[in-house]
Amino acid sequence: MDVLWAALLGYLCGSIPFGLILARLAGLGDVRKIGSGNIGATNVLRTGNKAVAAATLLLDLAKGFVAVLLAAHLLTGPSEMPGAILGPAPVAAVFAVIGHCFPVWLGFKGGKGVATNAGVSLGLAWPIGLAYALVWLGVLAASRISSLAGMSAVVAAAIVAAVLGYAAYVPALVLIALIVLWLHRENLKRLANGTEPKVGSKE
Repeated sequence: MDVLWAALLGYLCGSIPFGLILARLAGLGDVRKIGSGNIGATNVLRTGNKAVAAATLLLDLAKGFVAVLLAAHLLTGPSEMPGAILGPAPVAAVFAVIGHCFPVWLGFKGGKGVATNAGVSLGLAWPIGLAYALVWLGVLAASRISSLAGMSAVVAAAIVAAVLGYAAYVPALVLIALIVLWLHRENLKRLANGTEPKVGSKE
């Protein structure tokens, strides 16, 4: 039963559309009507407001982190420890990302899950979160391509979890990586033909 509550908790936390809310509060309009049309920080940055984009990034990260932490500490029963594959923490992790990507409040059209998965990774285990951040920032600095950095980080999280012995979290992180990569399928096509926009582009 705790697993079901973890799924609900994760989804509700993840589905808070901070990018849309902050952009509207800042008088920037509906962020879904510009750029890629999603509610994540990269698209919010296309409004030209770096502060709102940064706040969106941090809050999208925070909601993933909080979802995992709450599930791990509040919903762990005697037969469902945080390290179990189907324990509350990894289940909340998956559903936090699903909630961000497919929020019921916005007709199931949200963001692409990169920042939320950063928070999820940190919540599951700080070494995974650290590796996620290093890969994300490193690839972003080298390429200035947000999508490439994000996809690299989500894949790295699953690999690092396996290498460092967090086997219980690997299935959840692999599933999340597959969701994120699928949502980036158009970005992958543009990367292949060299037309993917770089950070700061209005495209």
